[in-house]
Amino acid sequence: MNLEDKFKFLKQKKEEAKLGGGQKRIDEQHQKGKLTARERLEILLDENSFEEFDAFVTHRSTEFGLDKLKYPGDGVVAGHGKINGKLVFVFSQDFTVFGGSLSEAHAEKICKIMDMAMKVGAPIIGLNDSGGARIQEGVVSLGGYAEIFLRNTLASGVVPQISVIMGPCAGGAVYSPAITDFIVMVKNTSYMFVTGPSVVKTVTHEEVSFEELGGATTHSTKSGVAHFACENEAEALKTVRTLLSFIPQNNLDDPPLLKATDSIDRQDDDLNFIVPENPNKPYDIKDVIKRVVDHNDFFEVHQNYAQNIVVGFARLNGKPVGIVANQPAVLAGVLDIDSSLKGARFIRFCDCFNIPLITFEDVPGFLPGTVQEHGGIIKHGSKLLYAYCETTVPKITVITRKAYGGAYDVMSSKHIRGDINYAWPTAEIAVMGPKGAAEIIFKREIEQSLDREKALEEKEKEYREKFANPYIAAERGYIDDVIEPKETRPRLIKALEMLATKRDSNPPKKHGNIPL
Repeated sequence: MNLEDKFKFLKQKKEEAKLGGGQKRIDEQHQKGKLTARERLEILLDENSFEEFDAFVTHRSTEFGLDKLKYPGDGVVAGHGKINGKLVFVFSQDFTVFGGSLSEAHAEKICKIMDMAMKVGAPIIGLNDSGGARIQEGVVSLGGYAEIFLRNTLASGVVPQISVIMGPCAGGAVYSPAITDFIVMVKNTSYMFVTGPSVVKTVTHEEVSFEELGGATTHSTKSGVAHFACENEAEALKTVRTLLSFIPQNNLDDPPLLKATDSIDRQDDDLNFIVPENPNKPYDIKDVIKRVVDHNDFFEVHQNYAQNIVVGFARLNGKPVGIVANQPAVLAGVLDIDSSLKGARFIRFCDCFNIPLITFEDVPGFLPGTVQEHGGIIKHGSKLLYAYCETTVPKITVITRKAYGGAYDVMSSKHIRGDINYAWPTAEIAVMGPKGAAEIIFKREIEQSLDREKALEEKEKEYREKFANPYIAAERGYIDDVIEPKETRPRLIKALEMLATKRDSNPPKKHGNIPL
C-alpha cells in the first residue's frame, strides 16, 4: 500500500466511524425524533472545536456472534471540545450501535476522558442514550459501569459533571447520572428508572407507562432526580451551555466573569412595596430576585420541584452567584423534606465551586404533620442546616419578611457563619409567629378574659410590635443592617466586593458525616 492509499484508507475508516451503526439505524433514530450522537455534539459544542478520541476502538467480545459484529467507536463518541470558548470533555452514546449498550471497550473510552478531565481540570458532560449494560458481555460490562461510578465519585467537587438523558437510561446506568451535579432530561424521549414498567408490573402488579414511571416530567416534578426538563434535544443541549456560563472549570478556579453592563447603583422603587402589609398574604420571591440581579436574568434550577424553595444562578455586577430563596407564594415558603434536599444539594454545589451564595429569607418554619415527621423531616431538614454550616464561600442573607424558629437559624443566619445579614423593615424575626407566641405567653390572661378572641388579637398585636421586627436582632448584631428594599442590589454588590478575598476553612478531617 503506497502513501496515497494509506491516506485514502484512513479517510475511509473515519467515514465508517462517523456512520455508527449505519444509515438505516440513523434514519430510525431520526424517526423517533432523536438526533444522532454526533449531531448532538455539533449543537452542544462551539463550532469546529470537537477533538475525538478512540474513533477506531471496537469491542473484544467473541461470544454470541459478537465477533462478527464490530463497529468503529463501539457505541460512544468521546473526546473534548469547547463551550463558550472553554474546554470541556464529552461522551455521547450512540444508540445506532448495539442500542448504545455499554461494553468493556465503551466504558474504557468514557473512563479515559474522565481521567483526562480530572488531570487538566475541565467539566465532564455525558450525553446518555443507552439500553444499559451489554448483556452478551456479562460481568465485564458491569465492571465497566463500576469503573465509571468510581470516577464520578472521585471527580465530584473537583470538576463539574453534567448528565443529559437523551433516551433510555435504566438499571445500573442511572447511578452515574445520579452522582453527577446536574441532570437534564428531554420530555417524551428520555427515561430513567431502576426497573422498567414490565418488571414493575411483574413484581408489584402496577400498570405504569414509561413516561409516568421515569419520564422527564416525573423526575423534574415528583422525584427531583432531574434538574431540567426540556421540550426537545436542542433545548436540552443549549441549557447545558447556559448552565456552564455560570460555573468555573474546576474547584480551584473562580466562576466566569462577564463585563458588567447593568448599573451597580440601580435601585428599584417597586421593591419597597413588594411585601404585602398583611403578613399572611403571599408574593412571588422571584419578583424580588429578578429586580435585584443583573438584567433581571435568573437561571432557575429545579424549577418544578419543591417549589416552596427557589434555587438558581444569576449575576451581580457580572459575577456569578447562587441564589437560595424561600417562596412565600407556595406553601407560604415553609421548609419541608423536598425543599430541604433541593436547597442542600444546590448549596453544596456552589460551595464546591467557589460560587457565592445569596439567600432571600421569608420562612414561617418547618412543615408540621405526620407525613413530614414519619418521612424524616428532622434528618432531611438537618441536611439543609449542615450544608449552610459547612460552606466557606461568601454568604449574604436578606430577610424580607418572616424568619421564625429553627428555620431562622437554618437559612444562613449569622450564627452559622453567615457573613453579611441584612433585613428589610418588613422583617419579622422571632421564635414563632405572633399568634402562636401570644397564645403561649399570654395564655392565662386570654383565658381569664371575657372576650377571648379580642384579647388574643390585642396580645398578638402587642407581641408583633415588640418582637416581630428586625430591630432586636439588629441590636444584638445578628443583623448587620436594616435596609430599604430598593437598596438591596447595590448593598449586595458592595458586600460581595468586600468578601471577594474571604478565607474560611473547616477543621481538618477526612470528611464530615452529613445526616443522609
